[in-house]
Amino acid sequence: MSTTSALSRIAFDSATPSAEPRAFKVYTQRDLDKIEALNTLSEETRFEMRVVSSVLPFRVNAYVIDELIDWRKVPNDPIYQLTFPQRDMLTPDMYERMAEALRANLPREQLQALAQTLRAELNPHPAGQLELNVPCTDDGERLNGVQHKYRETVLFFPSQGQTCHSYCTFCFRWAQFVGDKELRMASTEAAKLHAYLKSHTEVTDLLITGGDPMVMKTKHLVSYLEPLLQPQFSHIQTIRIGTKALTFWPHRFVTDNDADELIDLLQRLSAAGKHVAIMAHYNHWKELSTDIAQQAIARLRATGAEIRSQGPLLAHINDNADDWATMWRTQVGLGIVPYYMFVERDTGARHHFEVPLARAWNIYRDAMQQVSGLGRTARGPSMSAGPGKVEIQGIAEIQGEKVFVLRFIQGRNPDWVQRPFFARYDENATWLDQLKPAFGEQRFFFEDEYEAMQQPT
Repeated sequence: MSTTSALSRIAFDSATPSAEPRAFKVYTQRDLDKIEALNTLSEETRFEMRVVSSVLPFRVNAYVIDELIDWRKVPNDPIYQLTFPQRDMLTPDMYERMAEALRANLPREQLQALAQTLRAELNPHPAGQLELNVPCTDDGERLNGVQHKYRETVLFFPSQGQTCHSYCTFCFRWAQFVGDKELRMASTEAAKLHAYLKSHTEVTDLLITGGDPMVMKTKHLVSYLEPLLQPQFSHIQTIRIGTKALTFWPHRFVTDNDADELIDLLQRLSAAGKHVAIMAHYNHWKELSTDIAQQAIARLRATGAEIRSQGPLLAHINDNADDWATMWRTQVGLGIVPYYMFVERDTGARHHFEVPLARAWNIYRDAMQQVSGLGRTARGPSMSAGPGKVEIQGIAEIQGEKVFVLRFIQGRNPDWVQRPFFARYDENATWLDQLKPAFGEQRFFFEDEYEAMQQPT
């Protein structure tokens, strides 16, 4: 039976019985020796995991280990690559510096100091998210844990949600999870969030993000979201919740102790006229294949919430068109709306996971050709860069010059949105700042204004 038909058979089996409650069991770096499945791997591979996880965060749970990874296919299994540290996630120099420190059994304080030094070289906060995105109150106080990059959308980082059920190896917010308060974005101050939203009526969308907000108890989500039902927040039309829980712990929506309270909250928000959008992070069709994952999807959709899928294109995990087409077709069959194919951000282990923009566009195009119109809602490949979300629309030859055709899906200046522009073709470029304007132009149309935005006020 083909992968697609097997998934479809599971997806449409409405008679699947309710899942039994399952205890959440998590493993971090200090628990690597307790993961029985790793005993099949070489001692060298397990040491490499220790080295990498001394710099970049590692966390995985038993559901992922038992249900999503095919250990017969390790190291090439995509979910294994998604969750377990790989040597090449660090540059050779970084790897050797930490490996030597571990072999020498340096004191914990020295290991932590080295890790902090290495992390600083990994661009922990890309795209100006601390310098440019954090707004201030009318009194000039910075609202830590809030970002307001685009006019209509505010992001909120609740402190109770700044971890995940498992960590992705490619994570662009890895700096949230390494225990460094200087790198962390978070807030417990719901009152300040609500005051900011009340005074900014141009904002229509609130995105609760992290980490993963779905690690929080429902009572915390209630404290942040229930007040938005009051009339003074009528301009907040959409409540988005970014989460990987549908992959890493779908039990959150089905069998966890407060799963019913969470479902009730989402139902009340939807019934009150709010558009509730679950921004589900997916990287591979295998994440959709378990019964509990599909029960969670069905239960969320029954609340009136919409599920949209997004995720980056990643070497070693999903850098082929067939996997994306299978994932998008399966998502459409389950009632999920494909939303974004992202380009791996310029942070953390990007050198291990990044795919050249030219190849990314070809993968996207080939995948689009395999799906129906309902699957072609996914936009991309999209770079969430400093100036905004820049989409690669294609590769063309214009007046004898091979170029990338680009546009802003979203921009710091709304006037930039939907304006096409062109970059010289570069088969090796992986990010916006590596591209040069085409047709003899010296600068892209937005660069002067963007540079002015970065100047101190």
